[in-house]
Parts: sequence; structure tokens; C-alpha cells
Amino acid sequence: MNKRINPEIRSTEILAWRAGALAKRQSDFLAHEEPLEIRVRGRSVAVTMRSPGHDEELAAGFLLTEGLLRRPDDVVEIAHCRQGEAANDQNLLNVFLSSSVEFNLERLTRHVFASSSCGLCGKASIEAVQQHFPPVESQLAMSSQTLLALPKRLRAGQETFQQTGGLHAAAVFDRRGKLVVLREDVGRHNAVDKVIGWGFLGRQLPFDRHALMVSGRASFEILQKALAARIPVVCAVSAPSSLAVEFARESGQTLVGFLRDDSFNVYAHPERISGGQSRKVEKGRREERRQTS
Repeated sequence: MNKRINPEIRSTEILAWRAGALAKRQSDFLAHEEPLEIRVRGRSVAVTMRSPGHDEELAAGFLLTEGLLRRPDDVVEIAHCRQGEAANDQNLLNVFLSSSVEFNLERLTRHVFASSSCGLCGKASIEAVQQHFPPVESQLAMSSQTLLALPKRLRAGQETFQQTGGLHAAAVFDRRGKLVVLREDVGRHNAVDKVIGWGFLGRQLPFDRHALMVSGRASFEILQKALAARIPVVCAVSAPSSLAVEFARESGQTLVGFLRDDSFNVYAHPERISGGQSRKVEKGRREERRQTS
């Protein structure tokens, strides 16, 4: 029985060098990277470098988070080009929308914050996104112990990363820390689009009682995408950017960074996290106030 070929992996021959040993040739695995052009009603709306696989989810997630889609019924079909060279490469994806959907490229928000030289301040960027997606309201509460367990569960699901070491991951967990969906990609934004697209196409949105965990840092764009899916808690293994923190505070999102080992930092809306460190911090503050009074 033939093993299924993973479209996210490519093999290559390398020269492996180790100090004190002879270099030797051996096989290695690489994260596969290819461009994907997304077209809507025949018009190109985006070209992104991605790991092939789950392309339909990537396109749906991207269009949702850019404000071009609202409901699963907006989409009639998502299909790779079936003609010419593009059909062989599988790098051109057509999105067919219902005739009732108003398609307006001016609604794209990506151009607002794609470049640091765009001339817009952070506040203007946040307001541009929130024209599409209002602040999230959720009564979700997660324990600190549940959060601390997420990085290990994320890594356990990164099958392609374990083979290549070259992919980002994004995963959605429920309030008890149970994995709902995980996707890997060479681009961390693409990984987020894929998990959101999975929820959109499967009619699982909104994720308003869930947490998003990403393997890298938390950027403004990742917070924007999470807001589109109504995700109230966003966690990252690494640091957030300053604009991501400002966005989370404005958008009602709990933002957790440096979530690794037995610690994490909360940058916005800590009220959704119960137990553990947050209680110790508050207790310490009360004791400090007593000593100084």
C-alpha cells in the first residue's frame, strides 16, 4: 500500500557536516513553498507564498478576514484552475461567489498595514479593520493551567514541522484545551487563515468560545484575523508587536505572549484567565499596598 504523499514536504540531498566527523551525503526533508494566486470572479485579489495543501481553507480564511465573505453560502465553489500550465502547478485558485454577494476590492484591509511606509498610524490601521469587525464580546474563561498545556499540544500536532523544522503552525483550542483544528504553513498568517477557513467552510464559526495558538510571534495581522473569526483569546509562543497589543486592547481580545514552559505574559484583557499566576500577582499587590500604607 502506497503511503500518502504530503504536499507540504519535499526531499533533497544534502551534505551533512559535524565537528570531528567526516561530512556525508544524506537525504533531508524541506518545507515545500509555492506561490498561490487567489482569484475572485476572474480578478486576482492576492498572491501568497504558502505550503501547498488545504488551499481552499486558505482562500476562504483570507477572504473572510479581509471582509469579502460573511457566510458559507457566499461561496459557490473554490477550485484550482483546470486549464493550461496553471492546472499542472495547482497554484491558481478560483473562488466562485454567489450572485448575491457584493464584491468590492476596496474592502481589502491588507493594503492598510502591509507596509511600514504606508503613512498611516496604528490607530488608523485599527479603525480601518474595525469598520469590518467590531470588538469581540465573549464570556470565555480559561485557567492558567490550560494555557500552559497548549504549547506542548501544538507541537505534538506539528507533524510536518517535526520532519522539516521549517513550518509555522496555528491551532484552535476549546476552553478546556482540547484541540479543534491545527494547520501548518511556511507563512504564519497562512496557517491562521487555514484554521479560520476550516471553521468557515465547515460552518463552525464563530470561534467565540475558543483560543488561537500560534507558533511564532503575535502580529497585528494575526489579531485582526482572530477578530474576524470572533476569537477572544490569542496566544503566541513568542512576543507580540506593539500594534498587536494596542489592537487587542481596543478589540476586547485577551493577548498572551511568551507562552512556553511554565510561564506567560498577558498583554491585554487578563480577566479571561483564571487561577495560578494572576491570583498570585493580585495577592502580591495587596500585600505591597499594606506595607506602604
